[in-house]
Amino acid sequence: MKRSKISHDPLLLLCIVLVMLSLVIFIVFPLFQILKTSFFNSSGQFHLGGYQRVFLGGQLFEALRNSLLLAVIVSTLSTIIAYLFAYTFAYVKVPFKRLFNGIAILPVISPPFVIALSAILLFGKQGFITKHLLGLENANIYGLNGLVLVQTLTFFPVAFLVLAGLLRSISPSLEEASSNMGASKWKTFLKVTFPLTVPGIANAFLLVFVQSLADFGNPMTIGGNYTTVAREIYLQAVGSYDMQAGAALAMLLLTITFIVYALQKFWVGKKSYVTVTGKPVHGRKLIDSGIVKTVLFTLCFILSVTVIAFYILVPIGSFIKLWGINNSFTLDHYNYVFSIGQKAMRDTLMLSVVATPIAGMLGMIIAFLIVRKQFWGKKTLEMVSMLSLAVPGTVIGISYILAFNKAPLALTGTAVIIIAAFVIRAIPVGIRSGIASLQQIDPSIEEAATNLGASQYKTFTSVVLPLIKPAFFSGLVYGFVKSMTAMSAIIFLISAKYNLITASILSQVETGRIGVASAYCTILILVMIVALVLLNTLVSLFGGGNKESSLL
Repeated sequence: MKRSKISHDPLLLLCIVLVMLSLVIFIVFPLFQILKTSFFNSSGQFHLGGYQRVFLGGQLFEALRNSLLLAVIVSTLSTIIAYLFAYTFAYVKVPFKRLFNGIAILPVISPPFVIALSAILLFGKQGFITKHLLGLENANIYGLNGLVLVQTLTFFPVAFLVLAGLLRSISPSLEEASSNMGASKWKTFLKVTFPLTVPGIANAFLLVFVQSLADFGNPMTIGGNYTTVAREIYLQAVGSYDMQAGAALAMLLLTITFIVYALQKFWVGKKSYVTVTGKPVHGRKLIDSGIVKTVLFTLCFILSVTVIAFYILVPIGSFIKLWGINNSFTLDHYNYVFSIGQKAMRDTLMLSVVATPIAGMLGMIIAFLIVRKQFWGKKTLEMVSMLSLAVPGTVIGISYILAFNKAPLALTGTAVIIIAAFVIRAIPVGIRSGIASLQQIDPSIEEAATNLGASQYKTFTSVVLPLIKPAFFSGLVYGFVKSMTAMSAIIFLISAKYNLITASILSQVETGRIGVASAYCTILILVMIVALVLLNTLVSLFGGGNKESSLL
């Protein structure tokens, strides 16, 4: 649609204005407030005290240094593990591939505390391995070592999802040409396969780097004395109520993540190689014997068993009276959750159910406007709508506290501010999946509906939306999962009126009630499984059976 016709469609114009206004209020305005707070003290005077506290040494500088060190270690280990997993799936004939694939993706959809809780149950002072198998009395899983273990197991699937698709897309003809010229399999890998995956390796590394840097739940659960930026933002803003120091740290974290995403998009994104030429090629001949198959299968099997063990321990721990001390069976933890903790479960489910369709529909509307419409400010709309993808959750949380704590937008303590945080965190994935789906649909289908007299609203709801059902359902389930497991953003926004499961889990961990925390996590895992099964059912029933949209 041309710009001149926008004014002739009041509904479309109103939609664009409302979408832009929503993004300005809930993304741009909060980020501006956090920027302003980092440079001005509580009296409104320009002051660099927050940044000085960070860069002149002390606890805040140590948190920044610790976060960067942790992110580098975790990114390196996660990328190596993910590459081995991805290469095994694409190049080696091994059994249990579907099982391995499900295990690799499992941490992506699970609550943020599961692996950290399992690490405590396995390697803590009363841990099954440390105390009962090795007899260690003063085992300490808390700190850098524990964080490296937990974050690596949590974030390597992020790198795996990037690398698996890349390795599968490499044309076998290139490697066959190398072999036909006399190169060994090892030399072919070093000279052909590996160079083609370098952009993907860099991309995976940067994505995990940002995830580790922005992680809040694991450092709060198992960090011990090893302080990190995301954790320190919360402690400064909520614990010490030093909003300027918290805002300064948040701006530094935001700056680092923006730099990393810029590298990923503009530098790494350009360093790619086209290996799909459009010419027909036969399938890749998989490695079905030899030392390579044995080693890779063994590594993947050991890692998969490790992940399974970490996930099984949490439900088991939820039925143990006092782990390591009194291992008798009990339902006390679930009795607590379904009595005292019932409000947190009800609030989480209610707010997530409200936020999910809003995020799903808003994502599809923004995708439709970006792909199909031409109007002034379109590029800005696209950039701002995807901005929250690069903004860490702790930054979102503290910015909302600063932006919505006084009139005319006094939303602090209400359900609206939590729902807004859920929606803003979830819409980027819905937008991206919606854009990908719309780009595959011929615009002439919509033009035909318009020529027959259908309005823009009728065309969108009766023609466009049915055609992008798989992307819409995927956006819905992602929004629901993201809302149910949200931690870093909403920890700033909960109140006596509205509490959430993840905040309750953190509270239980801090007071040493690991059994109750495990019960909460077990319930969350069951809810996530039901949500994914429901998604696949909806896609198979209404989405035309598109297997690519299935997440299971």
